[in-house]
This record gives sequence, structure tokens and C-alpha cells, in this order.
Amino acid sequence: MTHPVEPFPIHIPQAQLDDLARRLAQTRWPDAETVSDHSQGPQLGRLRALVEHWQQEYDWRATETQLNQWNSSRTEIDGLGIHFLHIRSPHPDALPLLMTHGWPGSILEFRAMIAPLTNPTAHGGQACDAFHLVIPALPGFGFSDKPSSPGWGVGKTANAWAQLMARLGYGERWAAQGGDWGAAVTTALGHLCPPGLIGIHLNMVMYRPTEDEIAQATAEEQRMLADAQRYEQELSGYMKVQSTRPQSVGFALADSPVGLAAWIYALFQDASDSGGEPERAIDLNALIDDIMLYWLPNAGPSSVRFYWEGMSEMRKQSPGSAVPTPAGISMFPDELLRLSRRWAQARFADLRFFAEADRGGHFAAMENPAVLTEHVRETFRLLR
Repeated sequence: MTHPVEPFPIHIPQAQLDDLARRLAQTRWPDAETVSDHSQGPQLGRLRALVEHWQQEYDWRATETQLNQWNSSRTEIDGLGIHFLHIRSPHPDALPLLMTHGWPGSILEFRAMIAPLTNPTAHGGQACDAFHLVIPALPGFGFSDKPSSPGWGVGKTANAWAQLMARLGYGERWAAQGGDWGAAVTTALGHLCPPGLIGIHLNMVMYRPTEDEIAQATAEEQRMLADAQRYEQELSGYMKVQSTRPQSVGFALADSPVGLAAWIYALFQDASDSGGEPERAIDLNALIDDIMLYWLPNAGPSSVRFYWEGMSEMRKQSPGSAVPTPAGISMFPDELLRLSRRWAQARFADLRFFAEADRGGHFAAMENPAVLTEHVRETFRLLR
């Protein structure tokens, strides 16, 4: 049975927004950090400022309206309801492009790229650069359903995305892009080679360097290894909790909007090109929008379980063959997990594009959307 694709207009009941306002007003704050930097996590003053903005200036209804203008839709795949944005280009020969977010991102992380990708002639491009966009929320994220049993990890999600593109009528020719867990799903699609997939683009690559790569690393590659080690030793506490005991933190993420905000803010702080001040790189309203897509559908607990699923899959996998699907890769300087062109060439059998951006970090679509947009265009110019 093929399930229909249906419109999914978003309208959060006012009672939910009123409840959020009460919870924010009744926050029991922790005492301040005992250091002068953010090495213990988000600083009290920064979270207080975020919450004050959230209470006094932030407008969810404006975001809700924008989401509904982008053809908010849902369909059921393998028993799970999947929410997605489906934005058609005004150019009829546009290439369908599936874009997948990660954690703690959301479908809104691509917001600044939507108009340039769908209507390039209005944004410095040519009609031949146009894309029809499909932007789904990962299982357990946003307004997608929450899995009630194990199994919805990277591999099953990649299969579901291939079904989604076929269901939308894009099965003959389409492309995929992603970062963070979206990169893992997109890479899985590259291995899967579903019908019609002509190429992938990644702004992060999940990989483990080999002993030979470590031993023969250039000075620049040594810096990459050092950043990855710093992430592992200093900044990956959230990942270890979510990979092993996601339900432990889930209760706090479900009950406290400030607890959820701090948990999410921490990675924006540590992994963006902002010197630990993510508001310098990303508009504060956009940060709160992102938090809202976890708070409103109570997706904090279900989203972090994706780590448990994904890391369980990775532990079972042996090093595989190179990705056969044509690929493009963008590296951003403050992405903590980077790789060199030669390391990429060892993992992608048909690497068509590789470029390094001048600025940006883990949240490239939010921090430097213009460069990421151009890299996506350049990659698929080579494959159309």
C-alpha cells in the first residue's frame, strides 16, 4: 500500500505557547559557572539573555507562517509519519534535491538556501542551477513521528528517503545533500545507489583515519587530527550520553525548555565559527526557531535516540568500500571533523568536487549559506 502525500499545515495551539511562557517565567536557574569562559558549558548570562529574548521579542507565529508557505507536507513510510518541506522551483527543468539536517539542527537550518537554490536567477545564478527541494525531518525530529521501537537509524532512514523521492515523482533523476547526521544518511544513500540518484554533496564526512593516514599526515592533516581529538576529549560529552543513555537526558529535555535550550545551545557554542558566541554567527531568532522545533513537538527525547541508533549501527559496521556515487564535499574551517582532499579521494570512488570555505563551522547552512549554496551548485553542474 502506498500512502498519500498530504498537506500538513502547522498551527500550534495557543495553550501550548502559553504553557511555554509559564515554564520560561518559572525557570529555576543554576548558579553561575566557576570559570570566566564557556569551558564548563553554556554560561548563565548567555542563557538568561537568550531566554529574555525568547520571552519578549521572539515570534513563533511568523516562523509558523513561513513553514506553511514552503508546502509543509507529511506522508507515511514504513509505518512512520514523515514531515517534510517540498518547495518547487519556478524553473521546470530544476533538479530535485533532497536536503537532510542533523542534530541539533532542523529543517529550518536550510532556510537561507531555499530561495537561492529554487530560484537562482533571482539570486546570482542561472536557470540551469535550479533545484526542486525536499527537506524532511529525520525520524523523531520536528513534526515527523517518533519511532516506538528500535531500528530507525541511518540505514533505514536512507531507504525511507529513497522511497520519499520516488513517491514525489522524482525517482528518475535526483540528488542529495547533508551535514552531521544528514551527511551520514546522505552517505548511506551514496552506498545504496537507489534508482535515479545522480550524486551527493556533503559538508561533513564521518570517517576514522587509518593508521597509515595518521602516520603520514601533513601539517594541515595533523591539525585536522588535533581538532578531532579535542572534540573527542573535550566537547563530545553530549554525544556519549546520547549514544549510550539517551533516555537519561530525555526527561529533562521534555520537561524544561531552558534545559533543552542549554543542551542545544552548547553545540552551537562549541561547533560554530563564532569563538564560543554563536549569536555572532547565527541570528538569535534562528537559534530559538531551532529550539522550538524540538520543544513544541516534544522531540528532544526522540531526537537524541537517533544517536543510540546511529552509533549502534556504526559499531557493527566494518570499514566498507568507497562510496560509488559521484560526490562533492565542502569543508568549513571550524568544522571539528574535517578531512583533506586526498583522504576524501580514498573514501569516494568518484569525487567530482572538493572545496574549502573561508569561514563557517559545523552549521554551514546557517553560518555561511552563500558559500554552501555555491558549492552545491558547482557540484551538481558537473552531474546534471
